[in-house]
Amino acid sequence: MEPIVTSHTTPLILSAKDVEVKFNLRGRILTAVRGASLDLYEGETLAIVGESGCGKSVFTKSFIGMLDKNGSVTGGQILYRGEDLTKYTTEEEWLRIRGKKIAMVFQDPMTSLNPVRTIGEQIAEVITWHFGTEHEQAKQEAIEILKRVGIADAEYRYKQYPNEFSGGMRQRVVIATAIACRPEILICDEPTTALDVTVQAQILKLIRELQKELKMTVVYITHDLGVVANVADWVSVMYAGQIIESGTVREIFREPAHPYTKALLQSLPQLGVKGHELYSIKGTPPNLFKEIKGDAFAPRNPHAMEVDFEEEPPIFPITETHWAKTWLLHPYAKEFKEQLDKLEAQKREAAVPEEPFDYSNAETLLEVRDLSVKFKLAGKEFRAVDSVNFDIYKGETLSLVGESGSGKTTIGRAIMRIYGNNVSGSIKFKNQEITGKLDKERIKKLHMEMQMIFQDPMASLNERAKVDYIISEGLYNYKLFDNEKHRMDKVGNIMQEVGLAKDFSSRFPHEFSGGQRQRIGIARSLVMNPDFVVADEPISALDVSIRAQVINLLNKLKKERGLTYLFIAHDLSVVRFISDRIAVINKGRIVELAPCEELFARPLHPYTKALLSAVPYPDPDTERNKILLTYDRKMHNYTEDKPQWVEILPGHFILANQQELDIYRKELEA
Repeated sequence: MEPIVTSHTTPLILSAKDVEVKFNLRGRILTAVRGASLDLYEGETLAIVGESGCGKSVFTKSFIGMLDKNGSVTGGQILYRGEDLTKYTTEEEWLRIRGKKIAMVFQDPMTSLNPVRTIGEQIAEVITWHFGTEHEQAKQEAIEILKRVGIADAEYRYKQYPNEFSGGMRQRVVIATAIACRPEILICDEPTTALDVTVQAQILKLIRELQKELKMTVVYITHDLGVVANVADWVSVMYAGQIIESGTVREIFREPAHPYTKALLQSLPQLGVKGHELYSIKGTPPNLFKEIKGDAFAPRNPHAMEVDFEEEPPIFPITETHWAKTWLLHPYAKEFKEQLDKLEAQKREAAVPEEPFDYSNAETLLEVRDLSVKFKLAGKEFRAVDSVNFDIYKGETLSLVGESGSGKTTIGRAIMRIYGNNVSGSIKFKNQEITGKLDKERIKKLHMEMQMIFQDPMASLNERAKVDYIISEGLYNYKLFDNEKHRMDKVGNIMQEVGLAKDFSSRFPHEFSGGQRQRIGIARSLVMNPDFVVADEPISALDVSIRAQVINLLNKLKKERGLTYLFIAHDLSVVRFISDRIAVINKGRIVELAPCEELFARPLHPYTKALLSAVPYPDPDTERNKILLTYDRKMHNYTEDKPQWVEILPGHFILANQQELDIYRKELEA
């Protein structure tokens, strides 16, 4: 186990003091960073936590002179080894620091890599640019760096292009480019947001190993508190352009002081109670074009005091290493704070998990038998889904879990009849076959009874259409309204149901936050009044607090409308909170299926165990002590003893051959 740092024992390397960053946008001034301060020490790891738009990325980009042309540092100091970086005015000055002393790993590796140049050339170019190294030597160094970040066949991979790499491999290449100059500080901006839990665990482990080897200081920018618990020594919580709380990782997780920090932690599905609403932060962050009076979080804090709206709180020290900007720490607020803590403790004790779904008299809504989906890639046949079997019962949520490329979305789309001729096997909905050719009336009926919520609300919404039209599309296509007033009533009612104001109907998608756009996607699906909804990664791109709102909304609509969900995800923490049963899929085959709590309590298949071991948990000690399991398909020997789909316990199915079944049964007995 890595020891958790509790005090600074190494020299100070960078100190940002009261940094202010402003942007001039069409003549209006936006203050993105409002007097933020932090210190970085040699070899330590700091995590900056907060929602999208709170200023995390802008703050750290100011350390390397990478603000947009409209932005500038208008106040404060950024002292790197005693030199004030805010005084730099030319690109030549910044190039002495950027890459060589302070490097950055960005969220989306595809935007960081040039698609028309080989990855090897891109790394070698960085080495040549900064050190004047000869091309051949730079090439050898680039190959060594690729090996160091865990890319096999580095000599061969050197000549490949970014599109020939998986998401996790591309992220490794971006890390390789960032460490090519052996920087002292590595800033990682959401480096694992788009990755599966297993790949995420590998990337975090890789960064930790490189940090040790190169004696780097690492800054993580993230909204994932599980990642923070895994990697950070120190945590700074950012809101509306300010650092509002800072401390050791243990202090922030065990004794959060600011209401915003507490709210972020309470929003995590891992800390929720099944059947009860997840805590979610109401409202939206403040408008940074306007001057903020008092505590910026006050309008979203249900327990805000009068002083929170009137005066900005100063820094209150809690311990030598922990401080927060909240009036709750003022001596006059002591009694009020104690009452709040007591109220929170009572709420936690009173929350009792709901009873599990009753399958004894459950009605089968969807029946999938021997489903296979094939595609042709470069003239070769590729089987994305291979002989899959499962049922979904009316009123339940069945979750499909697996890594990217495992076939989850393909199954969802096959059920929605998106793939046509590529599908073989049987899919029955309400006891009627829905594969193959169907008449127009049957297709129309299916489109009303079955709907899909997509992963990326921005890509699935028509950006040129107003919300009113987007939600009404299905109503127009199937003439599901009597007159214009009837249509507008339907749109207004569904918007209200998903928590959108009716007057939003005249706006365009780009005018909304990620969470609001996802609500528009949900409204568009539910206005058709379906019985069954395929939710394809509907929350993977959302912040912690917005994610909690969308999960609560899906659960609420399920109860009120009697909906049935096929929920597709790779985040097992969310899946546990929302599911009745979970099906684990690997390389197109479902390898295990069981009731939710049963699967978490007694996982049997090695792939399920590997997935569960990689789930980040918001507790530093649990996270540092956990053992990561790896899965290799070669561990199965199916040459003669073929695998079967077997019910090993009531409702608990597994894909295994006879030899494996004997092992699993002994495991269950033990």
